[in-house]
Amino acid sequence: MPAPEPGGRRAPQWLGIFYGAAAATIWGGQLALSRAGATAGLDGFDIAALRCGAAGVVMLPWLLSRRRYGRGPDLTPWPYALGLAAAAGPLFMYASMLGFHYAPLPHGAVLQPSAMVLTSMGLSALLLGEALRPRRLVGAAVIVAGLALIAGPAILQGDRLTPIGDALFLAAGALFALYSVLSRRWNVPPMQATGAVSVIAGLIYVPPFLVLHGLDQMLALPWAMLVAQILVQGVLVGIVSLVMFGRAIQILGAGRATLFPALVPGAAVIIGIPVVGEWPTLLQIGGLLVVTCGLVVSLTISPQRPLQAVEPR
Repeated sequence: MPAPEPGGRRAPQWLGIFYGAAAATIWGGQLALSRAGATAGLDGFDIAALRCGAAGVVMLPWLLSRRRYGRGPDLTPWPYALGLAAAAGPLFMYASMLGFHYAPLPHGAVLQPSAMVLTSMGLSALLLGEALRPRRLVGAAVIVAGLALIAGPAILQGDRLTPIGDALFLAAGALFALYSVLSRRWNVPPMQATGAVSVIAGLIYVPPFLVLHGLDQMLALPWAMLVAQILVQGVLVGIVSLVMFGRAIQILGAGRATLFPALVPGAAVIIGIPVVGEWPTLLQIGGLLVVTCGLVVSLTISPQRPLQAVEPR
């Protein structure tokens, strides 16, 4: 069933689809802008620092003012906050980022969202009691096939170190799927989940980054590019997309909401046209259409009843 709105109303399914698609579009834009930033001199560690640092700075005042992490009703216990940050914070970012040092970009475009889709289905069945219906399995298979088409022949490229990168991509996808399912099982509101991930990730990642890496590459960027990176990586990706995705989880359930990251490679291809001037191939366009068909198949399944919050022990 859809999540209840204030006043006891139920949120319509189309709203959950909108939130999921909007989050995927933001993530696709982040990939395109990251490519533009890499061309300008940034590396993966800079991108992660922008995301963790900017999101943490923005969310910290909200977190302190709300005093959400403590005892009492409607408060998120620290074990839940730490668990969500462990799943979607630095570990997820490290795995995703390091994967590209060992494996080509198309491998990440296929394996990471595929791992999100498949792992979330298994965890949703195990932890949330969502049935693994045949139609959902077919939709997931179609989505994975579409992702392979988007990646194209380059998915077959690699060397002896490629399996290391592939394993990291699979781990990153599984971690984000775990975040999605846990936030649903624990019934953590999207803003609270985002605050936990943003602030804790910033505290863990940014200090060692400043010591070991520094800000030289960021400060060498043109100011317009730096501001754009901060707004997109930190605010849109680090905060807005997580809140939207959390809302999609509330409305659609974790098993169906985690299908939307499969749209990210296609969104990146489309947004890359104006951002970096790269046009998609016919194979990539076909892959995007196939992924969309897989989403339609999976999302037209009747929704599951939402779980009640689980009390910490």
